[in-house]
Formats: sequence, structure tokens, C-alpha cells
Amino acid sequence: MSLSDAKVRNAKPLSKPYKLSDGEGLFLVVATTGSKYWRFRYFFAGKEKLLAFGVYPEIGLEDAREKRGQAKKTLAAGKDPSEAKKEAKRVAVLKSENSFETIAREWHEKRKHEWAEISAKTALKRLERHVFPKLGHRPVADITAPEVLSILRVVENSGALDTAQRTMQMCGQIFMYAIATGRAERNPVPDLRGALKTPVTKHHSHLKAADLPEYLKKLEAYDGDAITKLALRFLLLTFVRTTELRAAQWLEIDFDKAEWRIPAERMKMKEVHIVPLSKQAAAILRELKKLSGHHLYIFPNQNNRTTFMSENTMLYALYRMGYHSRTTGHGFRSTASTILNEHDFPPDVIERQLAHCERNKVRAAYNYAQYLPQRRKMMQWWSDYLDEAAIESASAGH
Repeated sequence: MSLSDAKVRNAKPLSKPYKLSDGEGLFLVVATTGSKYWRFRYFFAGKEKLLAFGVYPEIGLEDAREKRGQAKKTLAAGKDPSEAKKEAKRVAVLKSENSFETIAREWHEKRKHEWAEISAKTALKRLERHVFPKLGHRPVADITAPEVLSILRVVENSGALDTAQRTMQMCGQIFMYAIATGRAERNPVPDLRGALKTPVTKHHSHLKAADLPEYLKKLEAYDGDAITKLALRFLLLTFVRTTELRAAQWLEIDFDKAEWRIPAERMKMKEVHIVPLSKQAAAILRELKKLSGHHLYIFPNQNNRTTFMSENTMLYALYRMGYHSRTTGHGFRSTASTILNEHDFPPDVIERQLAHCERNKVRAAYNYAQYLPQRRKMMQWWSDYLDEAAIESASAGH
């Protein structure tokens, strides 16, 4: 006799477990605790076997009957339902382990030591925001080029063309990692070549030589935080990247050698970079020593001295000085490069001091001190040039 919902629901526990049969091998086990379990009895290869269907009420009567029907179809196909269930579970686990998100996080974990900390965080945030919500759960081997394009289109349509391109490149690297580790056979990203709009390269706004006297006059009159003011002066003198300056530590400074050695892990090109310190740059550091010498960072964060200056601190100071859209901290690199080239300093010396990419990585490993004598002279000339510009501003009464 078949079971009913009411009979299953009202089955009470007894002193011993008992069974209620629904027929065709399906029955309900009522435990002494009151828990109720669905079981299916069947024969395969001459042996009696049991298959668990779940716990009532999570699995209702109709659900249990549907599972019985599926098991009988599996038997009719000559397969063992228990083994089929194990295989389905194995495939589900395998798909979970081989999901795009799982592999992407694994790839990120293995690569992040190559990047600056902020770059590693940005890369993961892009994946979490743009890719994982749609593709994260999908088996990496099943993802198609149109699926990848659909998520990139959303980013592109928001106007973030550069982010769309970078996200596409990152996806391509993840697929290549999946291939290398035996979890995918092809990378669909090359199929998207030409499918996205190409971002237009925008050069950083920067000051021209004629702008320097006025800028230096305004910087001298800047009444904001003293460390921020000194950071802007030091940035112009050294023309390093703002990320390299903000995270500068006192242990990187050698006053005896008049050098600032930025470790490879903080450089964009991942090689040690030497910044020769002019007399003026060293003087600024000595002034800073009085303000932040007892901290790890030369330019500590105003709100949390255990970390370094935020990326907007100097930018907002420039805005206060009236240089919104006229220059950025990064723009000082273009200013210095242009003027140094105009004054006939060797391009190789300038490029080396700018720490631009060395195409030959083997050569680059031995080149961090390349042209150092010439660079020392150039950096002192640059500081003297800026002093002259400041004098010019004062004498002209700007």
C-alpha cells in the first residue's frame, strides 16, 4: 500500500526504528529520535543494495518518488544507481574545483608576489566585480568566447574602456593557467581580438618649463600639511612615480652615499632602482627626518601613521594650489624628461633614471646602477635648474 503525505507526516517514533513502505523498493525509515530517512532497495548484479534519497521533510514524498523513478531508469540502462550517484557527486566536486573563480583565485595567489600590493588588490577587485558574478561558478573548460565578451561589454558600455581591455587580458592569462594545469584545453580570449573598443591613450597633464617659476612660487606659499608640501618638492626633484614615493621608507635612504634605493618589489618593472640624491633632495629628507624620522615611512598617512600617504593627498594639494587638470604628481616625470632632453642629456641616462622598461630582462638584472655617475650629475643639475626657476619667480615678482 502506497504512502500518503499525512501518513508520512504523522509517523511517530517508537522504541525501535521501523519502516513504512511506498512500494517498488521505496520506503521511509522512522528512527527512535523521530528523524525520517528515505531509502530505496534494489538489486544489481544479483546483489541487494540500498540507496539513500535524503531526509524528510527536506525531501518530500513526491521528491522521493521522483528519485525512485530516476533510479529505476538508471537500472534499466544497466547501471548501478549508487555508482551513478557517486559519479555525479564526483563530477560536481570536480566542476567546483575547476570553476573559473577557483582557478582565477589560484592564479592570482601564484602571481601576486610579482606585482605591487595595490596592483594585486586592483586585479582581484576587477575579477570580483566584473567576472565572478557571471562566470565564477562555470567550469573553466565550458566557458565560450561569447560568454566572456558579454561581461566585457558591460564594462565597455560603462565607458571604462581601459578596464575592459585589462579584464580581457587577465581572463586570457587565467585560461592559459587553466590549460597549463590540465583543467582546460583552449583559451577563448584570442577569439575576441578586435571585439572591444580601443581606449585612447591620454598623456598625463604636466608643467612646461615656463610654468615652473609660478608653480614653485605657489608651492612655497602652500599652507597645508608640512609633510605633503615636502613630498611635492621631493617628488619634483626626484621625478619618481607617485606610488614609489608614497611608500618610501627611511631604511631605503643612505645619506652617506646620497642614494635612495627603491627595492624591486615596489618598482613597476620589478628591479632595484637607485635615485641619486642631490644636495637639495638630501636637505628635504633631513627636514622630513624631524617630522617623520620616528616612523617607518618617510611620508606617513595623516590619519594613520603606521601606513603611508594616501594616493590623493598630493593630488588634492595640487588642486588647492590651482593646478586641477594642469598637472599631476605623475606629470612631473614628463616635465623633467622634456626639459632634460631639451638640455641635451643622453636619452639613455634619462630613461634609466625614469626607470622605464628594459626589454632584455637578463640585461636589466645587472643594469639598476647603469649610468650612475652621469645620473648623479644630471640629478644635481635638475635640482639647480629648479632653484634657478624659483629665483626667477622671486625676482620677477610673480
